[in-house]
Amino acid sequence: MTPVRARLSRLPLRVRLVAGFSAATFVVLLAAGALVYWRVDYALDRNLDAELEQAASTLTPLVAATGEVTNRDAAAATGVAWQVVDGDGLLLDRGGPAGTTPMLSRSQLAEAGTQTRTFNVGDFDILPEAAREPYRVQVTGTPTTPSYHLLVAVRRDHRDEALRELLLQLVVAGIGTLLITAFVGDRLARAALRPVERYRQQAAAIAAGATDLRLDVPPGRDDEVTRLGHTFNDMLAALERALDRERHFVNEASHELRTPITLLAGRIQLARRRRRTPDEHEHVLNELEIDVARLARLADQLLTLGSTAATSAPRETEHSDLAAVAARMVSQRRLADPGRAGDIVLDQLATTVPVALADVEAERILGNLLDNALHHGAAPVQVTVDRPAPGWARLRVADAGPGMAPDLLATATQRFTRAAEARTRPGAGLGLALVAALVERAGGELRLCHDGRHHPSPAPGTPDCDHGPELTVTVLLPAGPAQA
Repeated sequence: MTPVRARLSRLPLRVRLVAGFSAATFVVLLAAGALVYWRVDYALDRNLDAELEQAASTLTPLVAATGEVTNRDAAAATGVAWQVVDGDGLLLDRGGPAGTTPMLSRSQLAEAGTQTRTFNVGDFDILPEAAREPYRVQVTGTPTTPSYHLLVAVRRDHRDEALRELLLQLVVAGIGTLLITAFVGDRLARAALRPVERYRQQAAAIAAGATDLRLDVPPGRDDEVTRLGHTFNDMLAALERALDRERHFVNEASHELRTPITLLAGRIQLARRRRRTPDEHEHVLNELEIDVARLARLADQLLTLGSTAATSAPRETEHSDLAAVAARMVSQRRLADPGRAGDIVLDQLATTVPVALADVEAERILGNLLDNALHHGAAPVQVTVDRPAPGWARLRVADAGPGMAPDLLATATQRFTRAAEARTRPGAGLGLALVAALVERAGGELRLCHDGRHHPSPAPGTPDCDHGPELTVTVLLPAGPAQA
């Protein structure tokens, strides 16, 4: 950046706007004034040239071979100054107000040659007293032998006076126009930037801690400044919602973490009350290990949920086959607990179901749904993978348990939400919240249904529910590209 531009960039925006507006107006006025001045000058010269041509047409036949005018009365009747000079610039005859000195120099006569040319002689200045003997002279050749130069001239006093008056009026009008435009531009710039300054003051108040404030956007207007205000208000509202969610999350996480930490502290204090044998210490350590594992599992779920909520969308390169993931996970669970192999029933209605999810995310979704169904529901757990409509992939997990109450059905995907009877069972109420976050990030829909109630109701453009009254968790995902 040049030093001049650097200095200009430090000026207030209002000053730069007014300066730019005034500079543009000055250029326009200068061009318009030059055009008007040139047109008036051209018109005045045309009038003088018409008078010179008429006088020259009268005087040319009157020039004799000696260079003298034969009829001086007819020459005087033209009312112009005239001279007859030879090729060397020697004055042969003259009339009217012309003096004894040739009105054109030898160089001007040589420049004209035998052609008809017009010259302005005498100075022209803005001040009238600076103009001395101002003439407009037309030089033509005579038809005599030898040929002479006939100089016909009229004074330019009125023409120069008109141009001086025009120039003065243009300058005065231009200065006045610049002052008016600068004043109007300053008023307009102030009016246009006033809402911006008001927004700045309100934003400073919000940054100072008044988070409940919003920018005062005038209603009924739609311009760049009001749209900026609406955008800032939407951003502030989104930030406040995010802050409320984080504050709520931190409060709930602190409450949930307090329980296992309190249990750990209580068990340690109880173990220190008396001397214990190595076997008793081993038993205490086993109990502490269970509590630590529960605490670690809860912390891992909180970190996973927080990282999932912070990510706006999956990468385009992340794709998996939902049918393959479901078959693999069901097989692993059956192998891990052969005694309960019949608790999970897999129904694959499509051989391949590609979705825009990484394998680990698809496994996490199905794993949480299976854990919830086995811990809080009842076997058998029915897992269905299909493609209910073009462009959609569907995963359904249904169990034969008692289901959910209507009020719990509407809030089950919120963090740390559990039924009263479920608080004695494993888990912290984060499984469905994590599933909801992953599904929402993938652009899908998580639907909880029981006994004819659906939450949320099927959105327009998504497949309808087609299952029984048992508790069914449905995951709808946009179908991804076919796997190679």
